[in-house]
Amino acid sequence: MNHELRSVIDAINPVDQSLMAAAQAHLDNLTKPRGSLGRLEELAARLYCIAGGRRPLRVDPARVFTVAGDHGVSAEGVSPFPQEVTRQMVLNFANGGAGINVLCRTAGVDLRVVDAGCLGGPFPEHPALIQRKVAEGTASIARGPAMSLETCEKALLLGISLAEEAAADGCRCVGTGDMGISNTTPSTALYCAYLGLDPADITGPGAGLAGEAVRHKVEVIRRALEVNRHIVEAGDPVATLAALGGIEIATLAGLVIGAARHGLACVIDGFISTAAFTAAWKICPDVRGYCFLSHASAEPGYRSVVDALNAQPLLHLGLRLGEGTGGALAMFLMRAAADIFNDMATFADAGVSEADD
Repeated sequence: MNHELRSVIDAINPVDQSLMAAAQAHLDNLTKPRGSLGRLEELAARLYCIAGGRRPLRVDPARVFTVAGDHGVSAEGVSPFPQEVTRQMVLNFANGGAGINVLCRTAGVDLRVVDAGCLGGPFPEHPALIQRKVAEGTASIARGPAMSLETCEKALLLGISLAEEAAADGCRCVGTGDMGISNTTPSTALYCAYLGLDPADITGPGAGLAGEAVRHKVEVIRRALEVNRHIVEAGDPVATLAALGGIEIATLAGLVIGAARHGLACVIDGFISTAAFTAAWKICPDVRGYCFLSHASAEPGYRSVVDALNAQPLLHLGLRLGEGTGGALAMFLMRAAADIFNDMATFADAGVSEADD
């Protein structure tokens, strides 16, 4: 493993779960029946642990990174959209016209758009766009590794640097978002490699495939797993990410690792972002305590993924857009949970009688 990457991982402090009891004691002393705010209480307690027991809890400022990259596997016919849509959507993000732009504005969340691996050279300069291209796309995973180990590590370090910059700007929470035509295909391959799942069980329509086209996508993923089998079986999670992933997926995995390094809560978006989280978790298990799955993707295989991860998403809205949209929505819930913990009166403060034991 790259020395710089190893030093970041070694510097990550696991979340102190022993603080959960103190968090719950405070929540139980607020003017409500115990547990009556459901998962908001769970969120608040986890945020308290991430904060190391410091109060008040803070989620803001919050920032979503929508990271873009192209995939060589697009040539295998696994998406109904042409590959140039990746580049077109990056311009749409920069100009404020996409779903993630609207939801970030609505939620009061900062948005940064990142070209980590798009085809076609630099974009025109734009204040809303971070241009740090690691490479122009990947090779087809159905024919060999998507990228070299060096390229993958550069993408991981890019994500770590984005988290570092967010922390320097005072952010307390970051969110993952993606853009890359065909990126449900490498994401599915990563789930199969990391979690032992079968492509036939978790491959979905992505951007709109149906019938025979989905079956073809399954076969492409099977070929990818077979041609890269020696790498996967060696058990190195970074090498597996390089073989089966994408530049934006590796960058998002680095963002997760970097968020943990700087003690930031990290909100994970849907199908692609959860693949990035899975890679980050395999590389560094301690990141898990900092991460929140924002929503249950409508991709049909996502239920099997979260079962394998033993995780529970916050929202069930039938979303499957990506871009970080679920993360922007979930950040409001996290803000609400922090405010409940910080601002709600205790029984003693309010002069309200507690329930009998």
